[in-house]
Parts: sequence; structure tokens; C-alpha cells
Amino acid sequence: MQNRCAAPNCINAKRDSCSLFRFPLDAERCKTWVEKCQREDLAGKSPEQLFRHYRLCGKHFEKWTDSSDQSIVMKDDIIPTIFNEPDKPPTKSTKRSKEMEEDAQSKGGKKLKESQDDTTTEGSQASLKEDKQKEYLTLLFEALILLGEQNIPVMMFDGSKRDTLGNFEALLQYRKSCEDEAIKKMHDTDTECCSSLQLSQLTEACEKCIRHRVIEEVMQNGLFSIITEDLVKISEGWFLPVFLRYVDQSNHQCEKFAGFLSFDGDADVLAEKLLSEMVDDWGLNMEQCRGQAHSCSWTHVTKVKAFATKVMEKYPLTVLTFRPTHALNISLANGMALSGVQLVMCTLEKIESFFNHSSLLCLELEHAISIIYPDKEEKVLELKEICSTSWTRRHDVFEVAVELVEALLLCVDSVHDNEDLRWSDKITYNALEISKALADFEFIMALVVLKNTMTLLKAFGRNIQGDATNTHFAANSVKAVLHSLKEVADNIEVYHEFWTEEAVNLAATMEIAVELPRSLLRKHPSDFLQPETYYKQHLAIPVVQHALNEVGKLFTDDHMKALRCLSLIPSVIEENKATQPEEENMLAFKNDIPNAASLTAELHCWWVKWSKKGKGETLPSSLHETLQQADLKFFPNMLALLRRLGVLPTLALESNLNVAYERFKAYMENTPDIAKSKSLAFLKINNDIGYDLDSMVEVYMKLYPGGDDSS
Repeated sequence: MQNRCAAPNCINAKRDSCSLFRFPLDAERCKTWVEKCQREDLAGKSPEQLFRHYRLCGKHFEKWTDSSDQSIVMKDDIIPTIFNEPDKPPTKSTKRSKEMEEDAQSKGGKKLKESQDDTTTEGSQASLKEDKQKEYLTLLFEALILLGEQNIPVMMFDGSKRDTLGNFEALLQYRKSCEDEAIKKMHDTDTECCSSLQLSQLTEACEKCIRHRVIEEVMQNGLFSIITEDLVKISEGWFLPVFLRYVDQSNHQCEKFAGFLSFDGDADVLAEKLLSEMVDDWGLNMEQCRGQAHSCSWTHVTKVKAFATKVMEKYPLTVLTFRPTHALNISLANGMALSGVQLVMCTLEKIESFFNHSSLLCLELEHAISIIYPDKEEKVLELKEICSTSWTRRHDVFEVAVELVEALLLCVDSVHDNEDLRWSDKITYNALEISKALADFEFIMALVVLKNTMTLLKAFGRNIQGDATNTHFAANSVKAVLHSLKEVADNIEVYHEFWTEEAVNLAATMEIAVELPRSLLRKHPSDFLQPETYYKQHLAIPVVQHALNEVGKLFTDDHMKALRCLSLIPSVIEENKATQPEEENMLAFKNDIPNAASLTAELHCWWVKWSKKGKGETLPSSLHETLQQADLKFFPNMLALLRRLGVLPTLALESNLNVAYERFKAYMENTPDIAKSKSLAFLKINNDIGYDLDSMVEVYMKLYPGGDDSS
């Protein structure tokens, strides 16, 4: 690793407040840099080696010759051109001066010279030792990053046992066996390259450096939103995954994974701790936060809601929204702490996993559908087509489930019977578990209640998660949705009677007895409580009330005003060109725009620009396309409003921009539980962040100045 400039005769280093720039990875440019340096020993090294280990300081680039600012970002086409001439042989006068100096020292200053020499020697040895330590730490970080990027566990595993160092130690030992001089200098061949304590310290330093880069990038781009996913279980405990959404300087929507927050403690204390960690430890400026969204299952919903409330109390501009990684109906149902609802949601997850296991199981379900609907060919074709998709994630999932439930029960019972011995023991066991759930009247009743309640939200949910035009329309229809839910809540007696009748008829068709939940019967085996009354009090009323409350919280006036600003999208202007976008909605965000006084005139010019477009001309139809319009620079207020929209969690990202979330899902789904590590997961998910090995080494040496004795 080089902390000094690689140019001949150049003494600049990092500690001299002089920026050092990596050699480029591009082969042609890298070759040019080497030629300009006139260092023959670099000619045989690859661009990757030069990029990792060698630097040139800003003094060798014309752009920085007359400038004291050495922190400017290097441009892609810069070539170093300024180099000193090689050292010339000493002249006679130089020799004479040196002889006179030596003579004087020998006569009068011998002791002083010896003292200075000793000090210089000690300093040189300390500097040499530090450089060797830094070089070795760089190799350790390289090994750690290599394993993390490839999702190779640092530990090795034997069954359920975890080795202390495993793959990390094996990689270092391999490099030692390949005569890697840097490692051999630091350790004998029989010595352990790295202790488990030092490995833990390296991982922590690596995570800190990468997070610093992520947070720094987010903060440099202004406004952002925080987004959390459902809790994950890692060997270290339960953690809350946190993403940050922002719009970069190129006006592209971005989402970065910021890391895991430890999820321990009571709701109020935990909320304060989570917020404190994000602000104090991570360095987030929450004054710039404009949105928050949380996906969580019912078991953790109380704590997550307490956290969301704490954020809004301290930072009122952080509007609560929902995250469109799941359909709105599914998100609302997942957050209901009701046994019947959770029975439905868990069973749907099992069904999805079960039929994804084998295409033969899907064929078995299609056969069952044909049996259940013998005289309805169109219905059979429709349901078969639905089953070929991820139907358990659709907006109308509960309606589809009601239509499929008989065929599903017939299918899993057939698989469990396994008369022709086609299925494995694991498959037949899973089929039995699903069959038990489907044949439970609590499941049937809860499914019917969810279907009839969530039908009121189906169109709204589809629109709010649709394109710009549909989302803009949905923002104007939320009051109608709330009114419908309120009407059902006020007349729940009547509605529940119809729902009970539907559930009883479906249960009779499936030969399922109408009864109270089994868990209740085990605790209170009595006949005084009628099923209809029980399910009204403990299922129908809570489901409707939960939907009503959550829609009111998630789609507040401030949230809807923001979504109505989608009227700035050219395709929405074309759709409603008779009406100019409402300035009132935009004035709600006057503190986030550069010049509120000129908003009226600018808005009119923007509307005229797009409403007068000729027929057949393709207009930008999404926020992403609109943000890429070159002439947005002439509309500073419009640009600011569109950028603010871009951080809103409600709006789904373009598929190619949602990389961090996809990597997160892939890591959690494809990594065995015993191999999961929050730090290595963070490294894997953020493998597109430019790693700076020098910074990692410096952070490590600051965190652990004494080092690890074992190293």
C-alpha cells in the first residue's frame, strides 16, 4: 500500500495535506500514467494492482498546479503531465560544502551528530514498522472484502458448528503458501495470520468505512427518506434493516442500504435508541429527512410504530408513508395482531413456498381446479393463468384465495395421501400442515372478512402503486376510500351477517365444521359463546377498524399534497391539460424550493411548455423520465419539487434502481442462517461502493491503536 506519491523524486504524502489519486483501472489510461511516471518497475504490474497500491499526488496534474484546493474529484480523462527531472550528480561545490560540514562535525559536534543520528534511526524504524503494519492490514482487508463480495462465509462450518476463522484464515494461508512476501514478512509460516479478535475488529472497521461513504453520499445530495424492512434474525440477534432513499446530483432516484439496527428493549426506550444510533453513530442529519416507511409483521408492529411516532415527534416533516414492496392490502394485513388474520397470512406464505418447490405440484393444483369447476371452462382457464403467477402477492390476493381454497385443499390432501408414492416425506408433511390450516373454520372466516374488507382498498392500492397518472388519481380519491371504510364500520352488524353467511356456506362445501378457534376451545371449553358473535368482536370489527386507522395514518393531507405534485409530470399534464396544476399543493413545500415568490410564474410556464406539445409527441410519463429533462435547469422550483417527490417512499423505484433491496433479499434468502453476519451482509449489499483500503487501515488504527497482539 502506498501512502506516498509514486512519482520519482516526489515526497508528497497523505499527512502533507496533499490529495493522492489512484491509478485508473482503464488499461490504456493506466499505461499512459505509468509511461508519464517514467518508473520501469511499474510497467509489469496490472491495472488492478496499480489501482489498489499506487497513487499520484495532485501536483502532477495541470489542473491543480496553481490551486491550493487538493480535494477536487479527479475527472475521467485527466493525464499527469508535470514531473521533476531526475536527480543530477552532485557538483564540485556541493562536494566541497559537504567536506567542510563533515570536518566541522568531526571537530566540534561529534556528540550532537550521534544524538541526531540515533533519533533519526529510531524515527525511521518506527516509520518502517508502521508502513509494514499498514501494508499487512491492507492485505487483511483485501481478503475480507473478497470473501464478502463473493458471499463466502468468513467462518467454516461443520454441521451446526462454527469454526473460529475458517475461510478467512484459509485464504491468508494460501497466499503465504504462494510466497506472498507481504504476509511472510509479518508472520512465520507456522503462525496464525489473524486472530478471531482481530478479525472482528477488521470487520467493524470495514463496516464503519463503508457506512461513512454511504451516509456521506446521501447527505451531499440533500433530502432523503428512511425505509425499514421486516426484522431479520442473525446470529448476533434481531436487527432492523434500514435503507435510505435520495435523488443524486444527476437527478436519478437512488436507494442505499445503511445497515442493521439492533432491535432490543421496550418500545419507548428502543425507539429513542434507534433514532440516537442513526443520528449520533451513523451521522444522519434528520432535519433533511422527508419521509419514512416501515414493513413489519404483527409480532413487532408495536415497537416499529413507536419508532415511527418518535421520528415524527422530533422531525415533523418526516411524513409516514408505506413501502410499495408489497401490495397495500398485504401490508395492512401483515400488521394486524389477530390470530385469524395471521393464520391466513402464514398459510399463504406456506402455499407460495410449497408450489414454488416443484412444477409437478403446480400441475397437481391445476388438475384440482378442473375438478372443482367441471362446467366452467373460462373460470378454470382464468384460475390456471393466475396460479402461474405470484398470485399470493397480488392486490386481489384474498379474492383469489377464496376462489382457490377448495382446489387447494383437494390438491394438498391428494399430495399428503401420496397414493402413487410420487412425493417425498418433506413434501407430504408440508402438504399436511397446509391442509390443517385450510380445514380450520377460523381460517375460512378470516379469509372471507379480509376479502370483503380489502375489496374496498383494492382499486386504490393498485392505483397508488401504479404509474404517475394512476398515483395522481389515487391521491385525489383517498377521502372516498376512508368514507367507504367508515360506512362499513358504522354498519358492521349488517355486513358481518353477510360475511358469516358466506363463510358458513364455503365451509359447508368443504365439509368444515363451524366452530370457535381451537386455541380458544382448549382454554375455555364451553358452549356459552356463539361463533358468529365471537368472530364479530374478535375479527370483523378489529379488521375494519385497523384498515380505517392505518389508511388515515399512511395517507395524511401532507402525504397526499406531495403525491398531487405528480401533476407536474408531462403525461399527467397532457391528461388534465384543461386544468393547470394546483399551486396550493406545492406551496406546502415552500421551505424546500429555492424561490417561492416566483413559483406562480414558473408553474404557469411549465404548464404551457408541456400542454402545447404537438400530437403524437411522446411525453415523459414517469418521475424518472421527467427528472432527466435537460431544460429542468431553467425551472429551479419545479426541479426542487420533483426531487422532493423522488425521495418519497410511496413511489416505486425503477426496477434498475432498486439494486440494494434486491441484493438484501438475495442475501437473506440464499445465505444459511448459521452463516449470516450483519457486517458481511452490509459489505455484500454495498459491493458497488468504492472501497478505500487506505481509509479502512486508518480507521482501524484509530479504533485499535495498540493493534492485536496476536498479529
